[in-house]
Amino acid sequence: MAAPSYLRSPFGALKRIKISPPTSTCQQRAGFNTVIEALKDQEHDIEKLQELAKERNIKIDTDAPPALDPETQAQVSSLRLPRSVQAVYLRPLRRAAQHGIPVCDLQLRTYSVRNMEFFADFALRAAYYLNLPAKGPIPLPRITERWTVPRSNFVHKKSQENFERITLRRLIQIQDGHPETVRVWLGYLQKHAYYGVGMKANVFEFEGLDVGKDMEAETERQREGLEEKLSLFGRRTDGMTGEKIREILSSETYQRTAHGDSPMMRK
Repeated sequence: MAAPSYLRSPFGALKRIKISPPTSTCQQRAGFNTVIEALKDQEHDIEKLQELAKERNIKIDTDAPPALDPETQAQVSSLRLPRSVQAVYLRPLRRAAQHGIPVCDLQLRTYSVRNMEFFADFALRAAYYLNLPAKGPIPLPRITERWTVPRSNFVHKKSQENFERITLRRLIQIQDGHPETVRVWLGYLQKHAYYGVGMKANVFEFEGLDVGKDMEAETERQREGLEEKLSLFGRRTDGMTGEKIREILSSETYQRTAHGDSPMMRK
């Protein structure tokens, strides 16, 4: 049953009345300030704008930064970053190969392209500072591996799941480098290895035609050094070891330590 009209709330009638909100004076001032800034950009009279802003109680910032003299401006323009900092934003420098003989092939493997690019850039910069001509990074074919395994056993064997792993590879080749310098370069990369990046190096060393004679000469040099060391092993035949033992056993210090009751000292 509906309530009588005199019992209804007077606020019910207000729900059907739409009252627009009053316009804010801040918005008007903001718009007026925008107009003044636009007129200011069009190079109008600054004094008139300031008088108009003073009437409306609007503050205008007319203070411009002081201009630099030509000498100071030239000094500021000539400032630059250090060479080491500038090199970070540029591509790595490279040494030119004279003969083009490969001495090392470094293969980088990873699952993340970002880690690969970062470490390849690091390896090229290290090769440049070691005076090693480097080529690359050369993209190699991807290694794609897939596995299909059942999710469960017995009657659920038909429900299977597929897994895929893609290995990315890059090749960096060192040419005309000294073997010792190449080993230093590889050791430096191994010391500062980046996470998620694997390395595989193939090192090539070149010898002359008389490699057999060189190996024999190296063997003779090593044998001369080994004879002195091998003579220290085993029993000596000159009898000095036995005499040294008798001297120690018959010494006064040893007898005093053994209280003179050593089995070998008994007569």
